[in-house]
Amino acid sequence: MAMNRRRFLKRVSQAAVATGLTLPLRSKGGEPQGDGNSASLLPIVDTHQHLWDLRKFKLRWLSPPLDRSFTPKDYLEATQGLNVVKAVYMEVAVPPEQRVQEAEYVIELCQQPGSVTRAAVIAGSPADEGFERYIGRFKGSPYIKGVRGSFSSAKQMNDKQVVRNLHLLSDLGLRFDLNVSPLSLAEAARFVDQCPDTRFILNHCGNADPVAFFPAGRVAPRPPQHSPEQWRQDISRLGAKANIICKISGIVSRVPGTPLAAEDLAPIINHCLDAFGPDRVVFAGDWPVCLRGMPLRDWIDLLKRVVASRPEQDRHKLFHDNAVKFYGLT
Repeated sequence: MAMNRRRFLKRVSQAAVATGLTLPLRSKGGEPQGDGNSASLLPIVDTHQHLWDLRKFKLRWLSPPLDRSFTPKDYLEATQGLNVVKAVYMEVAVPPEQRVQEAEYVIELCQQPGSVTRAAVIAGSPADEGFERYIGRFKGSPYIKGVRGSFSSAKQMNDKQVVRNLHLLSDLGLRFDLNVSPLSLAEAARFVDQCPDTRFILNHCGNADPVAFFPAGRVAPRPPQHSPEQWRQDISRLGAKANIICKISGIVSRVPGTPLAAEDLAPIINHCLDAFGPDRVVFAGDWPVCLRGMPLRDWIDLLKRVVASRPEQDRHKLFHDNAVKFYGLT
């Protein structure tokens, strides 16, 4: 006897939940309605907003489709209808001699009435001898919330000057964004241990490579860049530390030219959410860098699909509440 429609839909729904996904709701006419009424209305804080004006700043890393200016007006157009209520600017790798100019630019932007950009994470190099003098000029700023810096090697994360400067950030009430490769996550965990009073943010799900998590039968454009098992272990190790949170972001741009689906990214997203818990994860758009993979609204829709089966309170925390609390946004 043929399976009736109700039983079929029940089994399909159960299979979707098992993979960490939720099927989109449909109207009586069969058209998708998104991932649920309450989820579609969630207020969003974007904790990783890039902006740049090439008339003001020199960016040597740009390539298509990013080789043009991306302004606040462009961001408002990209987020129209998405209910993005606040954003935190993220530094854009300007040359070191333009870092102060970049910071002053974004402070002015935050001060503009009605600006969706409410705070900023600026560039800085904790390995530099002049770091204390540089960051000291922003002491007490209500808009500068932290610093993002990179390390030339895992060894540099053990440098005494670096550790000393990370303690300085704690004294100033600032945070540090960790943007490291998946191969450096274990060293990053040891680094976080050396600065227990400093608040850290792990960028981009630890830069996980979606190819490493492609489901069986999925054709990959290249070999995976790391072991999925080692990534899971290292993320769990970081998630066990109380002074670090995780940005759910970045992964959509890791495989340019390959359309990514929710089932490709769900293993990464779900493991980060479970490892860090509902109170230490924040949404991040990574616009316009996300355009290497998909438009911002597609990334938000995809993430909503993956988390739709989680409690509504946890989704509010992910998309809004945790960021407001962590960055002290008003």
